[in-house]
Amino acid sequence: MAKHLEKELERLKKLIYSLSARVDESLELAVKSFQENDAELAEKVIADDKLVDNLEVEVEEECLKALALYQPVAIDLRFIIAVMKLNSDLERIGDLAADIAKNGININKMAKPKIPLDLHQMTYLAKAIVRKALDALVNIDTFLAREVIKDDDEINAMKAEMKDEIVEALKREPEHAQSLITLLAITHRLERIGDHACNIAEDVIYMVEADIIRHQADGG
Repeated sequence: MAKHLEKELERLKKLIYSLSARVDESLELAVKSFQENDAELAEKVIADDKLVDNLEVEVEEECLKALALYQPVAIDLRFIIAVMKLNSDLERIGDLAADIAKNGININKMAKPKIPLDLHQMTYLAKAIVRKALDALVNIDTFLAREVIKDDDEINAMKAEMKDEIVEALKREPEHAQSLITLLAITHRLERIGDHACNIAEDVIYMVEADIIRHQADGG
């Protein structure tokens, strides 16, 4: 039984790493398509989201099979539970990447507002935090995972700052309302990507330390 469980866990690791790599690529290409006004690349991201969805379903099915057949305990059980949770977060990051690609196609057809709103830093941070969360997962590194949780605060602060800029621009340039609202949607999705990366980091900590740290910072 132990040997069979060990093989199943190795298969699960390979699957979740494949999903991680696919999501990382989707986010990278979505941001690139938006920044470079590349509609063809954006369409590829949108089409490839189905591959992410399929992998997510496969990971979930493997987790349920392992739980039903082998009744794991201790760290093996925590590993499977953590994989089920972060599997969902990875799929959502893939969805958000596809949404950013769609936003990019739309906004690059519109007249641009005059505000000097630069999303490059926020997109860079979003990509970096996802990479760091995935590194924490691959290397089972709780120190790195805790860095991700801190980094998420920076993305949240940047989103709040950009929201204020966009609201002010809407008052000055109502004729650009559609493009400004699309920009706001992109900043929201980048923030949500940071939140999901943070969830993955928390799941890595749970997997290793059996410590549920979600909501600890705010006392919830």
